[in-house]
Parts: sequence; C-alpha cells; structure tokens
Amino acid sequence: MIIKRDCIYPLKGKNRPLHIWLPDDYHETSERCPVMYFFDGHNLFLDEDATYGKSWGMKDFLTGWGKKMIVVGVECGHEGYERLYEYLPYQAKMRWAPEGKALGEETFRWIIEEIKPMIDAEFRTYPFRECTGIGGSSMGGLMALYGVVHHNRWFSKGACVSSAIGFCMDQLMADMRKSEIDPDTRVFLSWGTKEARTADPMKEDTSSESYLRNKEAAVFLTGCGARARLFCQVGGGHCEADWEKQVPGFMNFLWTEN
Repeated sequence: MIIKRDCIYPLKGKNRPLHIWLPDDYHETSERCPVMYFFDGHNLFLDEDATYGKSWGMKDFLTGWGKKMIVVGVECGHEGYERLYEYLPYQAKMRWAPEGKALGEETFRWIIEEIKPMIDAEFRTYPFRECTGIGGSSMGGLMALYGVVHHNRWFSKGACVSSAIGFCMDQLMADMRKSEIDPDTRVFLSWGTKEARTADPMKEDTSSESYLRNKEAAVFLTGCGARARLFCQVGGGHCEADWEKQVPGFMNFLWTEN
C-alpha cells in the first residue's frame, strides 16, 4: 500500500511530500521491516505521480518481491532549479544552470534528523544502519553515492543509478578517501550506453567517461572491503522506463544476495 504524507523542507519552508510503501499485510502482522529511502519519490510507484508520466514501477515490483520492505520516497522541489541545488552536495559550477548554493548536505541532515526518526517512530522499522539504504537516479544517484559514503554510519546500502557524478568527481573521491566506510556496505553503480553516448549503444561499455567514473568509485569501495557492483545497461538511456528495468537487479544485490 502507498501512503502520501506532507513534509516541510525546513530550508525553504515548502512541502516535499513523502511517498511511503508499506507491505500489503503490514497491518495484519507485527513484523518489523528494513527501510530504503529514495530521492525523487514521486517517480517511484505510480505513473500518474511521475514527472514525465512514467514511474519506476516500484509498486509492482515490491508487491511480487519476496522480501518485506518499507520504501520512503522523498519528493523534490519542482520550481526552477530547486531540485538541482537540493540534490547538490558540493559547491560546483554547471554550464546548464545558474550558480546557486549547494544544499545537498542540508538535505541529508533533514532526512537523517527529521524524516528517519519520524518513520522509525511511526512504523515498525529496523532502525539500524544495516537495515537502512538510500537510492536515486541522476542527481539523486549522486546524492545516494554521497550519502552512503559521507553518512555511512546511517546508510549501509546505496542504489546509485545513472548518477550525475562527472562534474564533481574530484570532490566525491576526496570525500570517499576521508570517510570511514564499513566493510558491510553495498553499493550498486549503473549507467546506460545511450546516456554515455558510446559508439555502439547496443554493446557493453568499458571505455566511456561514465564507465571510468563509476569504476573509480567501485574500485575504491572494494578496496575498503565494501561490495560494489558495476552495471552497464546496454541500450539504457536517462529515463524512468530504463531505470525501472534495473530495480530487480539493485534491490536483490543490496538486500537478498549472500
């Protein structure tokens, strides 16, 4: 079942609704569940809520998946460049947007200090880091990678899908090198051949900038004892329809594989 809940983003005093998935039998049992938080929560479950009319199909996946999970999708700001800066953890100049203040760390503080305690208090969760994950795509993928590294004491798992890491790779890697990363951390790192603009988008990519950046992150994480999985989506573009196809892969890797 899906619950929608208003939630005020304190830096702006604006509503950033939560889209919360509970197992269908949640009210019939006393079981506790792990929790995974996602950015762009409006794009997760229902096509009618999604920005471009296509969701990740998470509702259908979770309904048929064998593991019971609470999923909390945090909606972004939709006015102007709100999403960009709320999902920007490092101050950086981007040629496609005016300069603005990076609010990514403040966004994480809001999730950690307000949203997570509220979810843990209201629902039957396992609140421990081992049972808490973070995920997103594009700028949300950047935030997921930043979060699972920079806030590793809170998040043990990260789904970093088509992550927008190119313009801040140096800052991200510097952050990784000074972070304490627990060996039980799992991180899924993906990109599509169409979005990477490879010469032949119907062949596996082992040379594009997207590949090299994700591989650099994966090599570092595995060097810390963590598990990282690189996934090149052959024919994959930068869109919800293709990210939907990755949902079983990253959810199983993060939560059910030995």
